[in-house]
Amino acid sequence: MYAALVTLTIDPAQAPAAAAALMDDILPRIRSAPGFLTGYWLEPVDGRGFSMTVFETEEQAHAATPPAVGWTAPGVTIESVEFRRVAVAVP
Repeated sequence: MYAALVTLTIDPAQAPAAAAALMDDILPRIRSAPGFLTGYWLEPVDGRGFSMTVFETEEQAHAATPPAVGWTAPGVTIESVEFRRVAVAVP
């Protein structure tokens, strides 16, 4: 399993529109991506957000994550994307 770790900033004035884009556009695309297993989007603090999505393979993680795909949402800027192998998973 491989995780995609995305760090982003969100313009607080556009947070409601960004949340709507996440729910209406981004999540459905991620859920239907090949190899998708699970995902977490943490509540932003001081305009900084973080997400982690997990896929079966490293290739699938890269193919479904920026910059390979655009996770565009109003007021959101992706600061970094990192991929790591999941060492341990506990249900």
